[in-house]
Amino acid sequence: MENNFYISQGPHQFTNTSVQKMMKDVIIALAPAIFASIYFFRIRAVILFAVSIVSCMAFEAIFQLFMKRKITILDGSAVVTGMLLAMIMPPSLPIWTCIVGSLVAIGLAKQLFGGLGANIFNPALLGRAFLMAAFPTYMTRWNMPFTLDAVTGATPLGLVKFTQNLNINYQELFIGRVSGSLGETSALALIIGGIYLLIKKTIDWCIPLAYIATVFVISSVTNMIAPDTYAGAVFHVLAGGLLIGAIFMATDPVTSPVTKTGRWVFGIGCGLITMIIRLWGGLPEGVMYSILLMNAVTPLLNRLTRPRRYGT
Repeated sequence: MENNFYISQGPHQFTNTSVQKMMKDVIIALAPAIFASIYFFRIRAVILFAVSIVSCMAFEAIFQLFMKRKITILDGSAVVTGMLLAMIMPPSLPIWTCIVGSLVAIGLAKQLFGGLGANIFNPALLGRAFLMAAFPTYMTRWNMPFTLDAVTGATPLGLVKFTQNLNINYQELFIGRVSGSLGETSALALIIGGIYLLIKKTIDWCIPLAYIATVFVISSVTNMIAPDTYAGAVFHVLAGGLLIGAIFMATDPVTSPVTKTGRWVFGIGCGLITMIIRLWGGLPEGVMYSILLMNAVTPLLNRLTRPRRYGT
């Protein structure tokens, strides 16, 4: 009797980990930063989070229905995308713009590539990149915490880059009482979430460590060379989207390398590109573009750093 032996697509390692459990851990880890954003930006944060999450879930169901795929909105991935997308948006962003970003994040970055696990780029970051290119005025209009007064370009990174104002209040920067995107201002809340993910082993420590260490080293060197021009390492680690990018975006298991060596290279590359843009580029922030560029390099890193097969 002939037996046919079929090998399904990898990976073939059996664990009790599932998409639902992983997304649940990420949602729990994002909770401190979400609560901090609601505390600092009040009703605007609540509205943007609600709209982003609901629209991401709706677009995922619509695309899957249209493409005759299984509806998977309950696995939590669309919820996480909606949360992350809202967290990297300015508090003053118009509601309709947030919906457009959700459409791009779910439709273009995720479903058109084949759905969860087949996407090349981080969906939330690609959604933000599209909005940054299409609606730069909305994406660079910030609000001060509590008062919600609109201040164009007055993020800590913007002030340091364009005005050489190195009078930095590190306490407010650490807590998050500064202008910026909803969920990236509070370094404290993001660090708490990162520690939780590391304890639960939901993310690997290689990428965040390589990313943050690269930024720390480069900013330390430039600060020593020109202290009146460049801010120090602590500022560059706490300011902008570095922590949310290193902890929650760059560690995406779908768009980051699968090998340990590849993850080290990925993190170092993200840090290098981020600092090139921050220090010498035309924009105050480079986290989004650095991760997206390294996402594109991930297949090559997987190929170059794959281990040798046994016996070869």
